[in-house]
Amino acid sequence: MTFYAVVDSPLGRVTVQATEQGLTGLWFEEHTTQPEELGELQADHPILLLTKQQLSEYFSGIRKTFDIPLAAKGTPFQMQVWQALCDIPYGHSMSYQELADYIGNPKAVRAVGSANGKNPISVIVPCHRVIGKSGQLTGYAGGVARKKALLNLEKRV
Repeated sequence: MTFYAVVDSPLGRVTVQATEQGLTGLWFEEHTTQPEELGELQADHPILLLTKQQLSEYFSGIRKTFDIPLAAKGTPFQMQVWQALCDIPYGHSMSYQELADYIGNPKAVRAVGSANGKNPISVIVPCHRVIGKSGQLTGYAGGVARKKALLNLEKRV
């Protein structure tokens, strides 16, 4: 069974989705990637409550890492990229090439970009920390302005 809740954030409304195994999705209203099925509205689900609390702490500058059980579904390659995203420290960024090098597959820059763009758990799996090789802010499913805001939040704290 899948459950969801809608949470207000400084960057707009966020939908969070979970199963009993963990968080399966987090996206902003205008996100280009959203699941086809939301599941059952259940704002008091333990994983969704934990997510709401930790997001609030993150946006207020208190929390730098998340300890929410994750249950994203993807290909083995996507899962490898998403795990690597979690290794990028708070307040830092990495280029797509650096991320491809990090996972030991330097020729997979485009595939890394594609996997990054399909990350279902935005913010918590910090795909916003991946930038273009020359430092430019490139695509973000939640919008480049939101990506910039997330990076600026992490630099201020």
